[in-house]
Amino acid sequence: MTLWRIRATVDDRPGYLSVLTASLALRGVNILTVQVQPTEQGAVDDFLVDAPDTLDEAGLVAAVERGRGRDCWVARSEARGLVDQPTRVLGLANRLVRDPDATGEALRTLLGADSVSWRPASTGVERGISGVSMLLADPAGGSFSLRRAAPAFTPAEYARAQALVELAATVAHRAAEQVTLVLPDGAEVAVRPSSAHDLSGVVELHETCSPRSRQRRYLGGPALPQPARLRRLLEPSRGLTLIASTTGADGTAESVVAMANLFGEGDEAEVALLVRDDWQRRGLGSALLRRLVQHADRSGYAALVLHAQAENDPMLRTLRRLGRPSVADRDGAFLTVTVPLAVAALAERKGTAV
Repeated sequence: MTLWRIRATVDDRPGYLSVLTASLALRGVNILTVQVQPTEQGAVDDFLVDAPDTLDEAGLVAAVERGRGRDCWVARSEARGLVDQPTRVLGLANRLVRDPDATGEALRTLLGADSVSWRPASTGVERGISGVSMLLADPAGGSFSLRRAAPAFTPAEYARAQALVELAATVAHRAAEQVTLVLPDGAEVAVRPSSAHDLSGVVELHETCSPRSRQRRYLGGPALPQPARLRRLLEPSRGLTLIASTTGADGTAESVVAMANLFGEGDEAEVALLVRDDWQRRGLGSALLRRLVQHADRSGYAALVLHAQAENDPMLRTLRRLGRPSVADRDGAFLTVTVPLAVAALAERKGTAV
């Protein structure tokens, strides 16, 4: 028996796929896997089959055509073709997480492309598929151009390929944003933007913080926030959340020791910090706050706002270390501190300097 890949188009109507499979079965062809990809021309059926050694390419094409298939493409396959498509895509995604620079090779493997090239961004270029050519948008800028001799690309293949490109761009972006901070006492922490995958680490951070630290962060009490609230903090619709974590000898993250949040609302951005008790007074909060301020500056916010308990001297000292003018409005036991970021200083606001 010999492994073959067969691709053919049939009318997207009830029973037409069964006619095609029956025609193959009459010739002793065993279908191992099948994928159906809808297109405007009909359903493109992609088979991996085990055929008798006596059946050659021409015989397979004839069997497909007698089964009402058209635009048939047939090619020999290898044992690795037995891996189903979702497993192959997940494997390539795992590779890109480890090495986002391998995007071109991942696309070649996924689609069996003969050539993959990257080109700079240019106007008037239509991204999509055209027969055996494909052009994918690179979120980092530019585009990937793919070609193969046969068969023609399908919309489903384009969607898979674009998803892989976007995954690689996201991983590269996160890697570029991750930094290692060296604190004044020589300790090192990895700082990066958060994601939903950080939920367990952030839950542990809150559990290991003292009730006083949690109360200073959330102002409403020392109770642990619900996971749903923490998920929203990790992926703000506008703004940025930074995670600081210790690293092991191999460079992998061990535990989350701080979380810094920036939430955009109108032309202002609100900030908040939570640092584990044994990492407080070591310069970590100041370093995280500076990075949030830099992000707010780049994003064009007019001012930074922070709500704190009036007795929270460590937080107020951290704000003073920014070296920027600020004003504070007091309401009982709480302060609202505003730090101007744009040229429009808060001249008309009345308050007490921090």
